[in-house]
Amino acid sequence: MDFGKKIRTVTPPSFGSQPADPQANGYGQPDRGVIESRQESQPVEKGCRRRLLSPMNRQNYFDRRQESPPTMERTMRDIRIAAAQFETHDRQKDYNFSRIENLARRAVAEGAEIVSFHEGSITGYSFIQECTREEIIELAEPVPGGPSTGRLVKLSKQLGVPLLAGLIEIDGDELYNTYVAVAPDGFVSRFRKLHAFVSPHLSWGNEFQVFELCGIRCSTLICYDNNLVENPRIATLLGAEVIFAPHVTCGLESPMPGRGKIDKKLWDNRQRDPVPLRMEFLGPKGRGWLMHWLPTRAYENGVYYIFSNAVGVDHDTIKTGNAMVIDPFGEIIAESHALGDDVVVGLCTPEKIELSGGRRYINARRPDLYAELVKPPADGRQPEVNPGWRMKSEGGRRKAEGGR
Repeated sequence: MDFGKKIRTVTPPSFGSQPADPQANGYGQPDRGVIESRQESQPVEKGCRRRLLSPMNRQNYFDRRQESPPTMERTMRDIRIAAAQFETHDRQKDYNFSRIENLARRAVAEGAEIVSFHEGSITGYSFIQECTREEIIELAEPVPGGPSTGRLVKLSKQLGVPLLAGLIEIDGDELYNTYVAVAPDGFVSRFRKLHAFVSPHLSWGNEFQVFELCGIRCSTLICYDNNLVENPRIATLLGAEVIFAPHVTCGLESPMPGRGKIDKKLWDNRQRDPVPLRMEFLGPKGRGWLMHWLPTRAYENGVYYIFSNAVGVDHDTIKTGNAMVIDPFGEIIAESHALGDDVVVGLCTPEKIELSGGRRYINARRPDLYAELVKPPADGRQPEVNPGWRMKSEGGRRKAEGGR
């Protein structure tokens, strides 16, 4: 089966720099002639391969903010996409991969053509806040080229569908919270979290990406990245029809009414008495909070949102799962209420994108009025990521440091 098209990609300039290619347009893509001249010696790739349509760094976008993005022909078709949740074991890659394999096989049996897992699903996530740099390096892998990416590719080939999962990446001296997409014929793409905060040793990603899986234009935003409305809007303007949103969230300290941690005793006793835990999972500590904002991201942009999350014990918290697929109307078309490992499959159809309010709102935009959105603070302040709960490193805040 021919899932995708020939790869066409241009490496974007580094964070905060000017475009490296004078022939590139303002969206990280070279002019058509430049594409063809650079790619003419490469064979056409078959299978569900990346076509990196629009890599773009922040400065690149800000410099061209008043221009409209290039018009893209819609490629969306009917497709079933799965969102998974499972209880990750910190540092236990073999165990975590066994859960990925089990749930992926189950999703494919239910008709899924793409299967996605949560942030840090291969390595674990929240425990990193207590790790030294040396400990994180020991856990990290190159992407592509590392054993976990290779293992995902092998499973993808066995199942015949693309897979997406999270891990810690090492690239030279830099460490990243990365989400990798693979297909039956190999590595597809990696996305580095734009607003990393769990450890001061993790660098920030610096580009948006839109890539093809099975003919569908996809983008990724990891956890906190989705809290800033600009990020999914930019991904949509770059052509995304589906946004994967891998998370490790809910059950956290918060000043908001009803929110906070979930008692581990409820998790441990869930088989004997599931009702109290289910109330926590569905209330303001879990689903209730997500409903304040998550469907809105899909609705206001007219895209499908694929939300995956950890469930159960995550370091010193209990996560709520709530894996779901949300359509461009902001409606949930597939959702897990399981008190444990689970996967749900949603049928995503193209007509909802064109009929959605979000697409009408995008057409009504007036970029000439939006300069204030991208104006640097007058006092020279750097971006600061505050998750709203106190971590055990740097008090739970991350500020930009150089290009991080």
